[in-house]
Amino acid sequence: MVLGVILLSVVGSYVFYALAMAYLPGSISDNWMPSRVELAWIGGTTLAALTLAGWVAVRLSRRILTPLNSVAHSLREIAQGNLQARATLDRHAQGETAQLVHDFNDMAKRLQSVTREREFWNAAIAHELRTPVTILRGRLQGLAEGVFSPDAELFNGLLRQVDGLNRLIEDLRVLSLNDSGHLELDLAPTDVMREVSVVVQAFATRLAARGFQLHIDGDVPIPVVCDAIRIRQALMALLDNALKHAQPGALRVRAHLENGLCSLSVEDDGPGLSPDLAAFVFEAFRRGDPSRARSSGGSGLGLAVVEAIAKAHGGCALCRPSAAGGTVFTLQWPAMGEGSA
Repeated sequence: MVLGVILLSVVGSYVFYALAMAYLPGSISDNWMPSRVELAWIGGTTLAALTLAGWVAVRLSRRILTPLNSVAHSLREIAQGNLQARATLDRHAQGETAQLVHDFNDMAKRLQSVTREREFWNAAIAHELRTPVTILRGRLQGLAEGVFSPDAELFNGLLRQVDGLNRLIEDLRVLSLNDSGHLELDLAPTDVMREVSVVVQAFATRLAARGFQLHIDGDVPIPVVCDAIRIRQALMALLDNALKHAQPGALRVRAHLENGLCSLSVEDDGPGLSPDLAAFVFEAFRRGDPSRARSSGGSGLGLAVVEAIAKAHGGCALCRPSAAGGTVFTLQWPAMGEGSA
């Protein structure tokens, strides 16, 4: 706009006086007062400049104000609880205003997704807590009313329910800390194979009772930097997952170093996972067969905890089919402890 007005004033004045001197030399004033012809030129130039400025201003304000008004209206909608509100991107919007609309819509989508996820988590947690709490209340009420006899078997059952609640609370705590970025690790030099032996020994009786044949790949010390307690927690979650969902057969636990990465994996013989489920298996409360998981006592948090621990170490959790028709779950992280502490 500024360039147009300058060209109109400077170049136009040059052309005007060139024509006036060539064809109407008497129309040029000899003093400081402009002649009628010059006044007409000044008025016409001013009118043309104002017209150009007004046209540019209208178009510019449309590009700026229309997206801003749309964002402001959508903000009011979201403030009133309508999380589906989105700003409209005008076809004339460009540059920063267009980017503002895109960023606002992305923020609104994330806010809506977080709200849906929070509602889902609240419902899922309440669902997971309902069964053990109901069992505990029923047993304790029966004891108080004399319906049940206070014997060791009953108390062991109550303790199992309490242990299940404790595991659920700890899993939720780990996931919450991971989501907020406050999952702290106590990194130290650790022999992974020694930690594997400790966990496997704790699970050996339960696995054998279910018909699993446990195989540990390797007995050479594997020195890495990690949080030993968290690694044990992740391996326990993988073995517990196999105990609940894998069919009885060979169960292979393997730890090895390769290209600066430490890999800890658990492989079963089946029944395997569908490709659709494998893509989301590390999400919290994700189950392949909800009814089966419910009967086996699974909360749907174990594999999510494995992934959270892997990411806290700067690594990842992987899931792939095994050659035997089962599934291989792998926890992988940098051997020199490049994760967060």
